Amino acid sequence: MEIVYEDNHVIVANKKPGEIVQGDKTGDKPMSDMIKQYLKEKYQKPGNVFCGVVHRIDRPVGGLVVFAKTSKALTRLNDMLRKGELHKTYWALVEGHLDNDEATLTNYLISDGRTNKTSVVRKHVPDAKESILQYKTVAKGDNYTLLEINLITGRKHQIRAQLANIGHPIKGDLKYGARRSNPGGGISLLARSISFIHPVSKEEITLEAPLPAEFLKFLPTGQ
Repeated sequence: MEIVYEDNHVIVANKKPGEIVQGDKTGDKPMSDMIKQYLKEKYQKPGNVFCGVVHRIDRPVGGLVVFAKTSKALTRLNDMLRKGELHKTYWALVEGHLDNDEATLTNYLISDGRTNKTSVVRKHVPDAKESILQYKTVAKGDNYTLLEINLITGRKHQIRAQLANIGHPIKGDLKYGARRSNPGGGISLLARSISFIHPVSKEEITLEAPLPAEFLKFLPTGQ
């Protein structure tokens, strides 16, 4: 597990596609347990170790995830998340070339817990939630486009559903219409960066995840 940032109150890890942030019905070991084990061993802590989950990202997605090492930090970070004060940027490789190099997408989404899938629906559908994202093109290849995405709202599978809706599913995302899977079953979506005001010191923290090789090959050397 790669730790990107750590202090007395906050720890940020780089999640690999396929890992889960929090325990679920699969019984697979979540990152929260991995971090508890890491803290217990590093600091030789007896008894239980605290690790609060601030937010999650989908299992097939990689990138930055924030955890709290103290209950004070967890309470404050959760409040910041509700207020939209944790700013996250995603990078995605999508199929094809988009009509516009940058745009804002606004849709109404509804999630089905039985299929674990989110659909774009009409505004009047019960429980549909307005969902907004902004994207801009970073680079283009022959068959794929590398996008930077800024979420204005944070809905389940929002990026995956909205990009698929305009005919450009994320590379490897079979659930949302990609042509083929990626090796290992992950998708080409990365929680690239996160910025927030530290819940205790009040310093501004900005962090970036390292880019996977499949993203790097789209960028000019040295970028």
